[in-house]
Amino acid sequence: MGFFASKTLLSAVELGLFTELAKGPLTGAEIAGVLALHPRAIPDFPDALVALRLLERAGDGPGALYSNTAETALFLDRASPAYVGGILEMANARLYRFWADLTEALKTGVPQNEIKLTGESMFAESFDFSRYKTLCDVGGATAQLSCMVASANKHISCTSFDLPVVAQIAQRRIEREALMDRVTAVGGDFFAGPLPRADVITMGMILHDWNLEKKKLLIRKAYDALPPGGAFVAIEALIDDARRENAFGLMMSLNMLIEFGDAFDYTGADFEGWCREAGFREFAVMKLAGPSSAAIAYK
Repeated sequence: MGFFASKTLLSAVELGLFTELAKGPLTGAEIAGVLALHPRAIPDFPDALVALRLLERAGDGPGALYSNTAETALFLDRASPAYVGGILEMANARLYRFWADLTEALKTGVPQNEIKLTGESMFAESFDFSRYKTLCDVGGATAQLSCMVASANKHISCTSFDLPVVAQIAQRRIEREALMDRVTAVGGDFFAGPLPRADVITMGMILHDWNLEKKKLLIRKAYDALPPGGAFVAIEALIDDARRENAFGLMMSLNMLIEFGDAFDYTGADFEGWCREAGFREFAVMKLAGPSSAAIAYK
């Protein structure tokens, strides 16, 4: 029943309860008024947070005053410089519901996120593919993105490029989705040689795995594989340029430190600077689901 406590906290963050209490203590009735809660939510909701050590309460009964703990005041007040609630907001809006389908994921190996709900990735839906005929997804894993793009754009042929052992797995997915005529799995090492040529080169959660030197090498390889007018797309938990908003992206970058040492996540401005060095001319950032974005460079 651990999800009881998780959802209680996530709802409190979503409602902005800790931010309101940062202005001063409130009674249960005042909390209901400020947050537009049904009377039935009081006193159970704030008292549950007290029991979870996420709120403090002075007194008992209707006149009791609720306030933040030192920790929630520091980390869960949206006005605090140390606010880390962004990742909790993302967990509430996206992951909490997706995890209800964990059993299906374990049995099928199929994503349970927006792709399951919409049948297409947000990138495949949002990016204008009308002037392009070919796409190569570098580090394509199970060919998920290639299949999504091909399904949504009947004029495009896609290549999913990954290590040979992975390409074998991708081939099975392509056959299962009956896209063999327009999606191909190709085995190779993206550091060992040139990338397959295509009008669009995509890298989903690839660049952040590497240090700056290897990031720039992959960007240069993408540039070399594209024709004039081609597009290079990096899909990541892109950090906002001011490094103030995307808590998930920043914490993912810390995760890269823990995982790999010198790997890191980056901002759209970082991406543009590296791509300019490689010769790209135009740039854009496309917001996707949750903390994810597509950073786009045009040759």
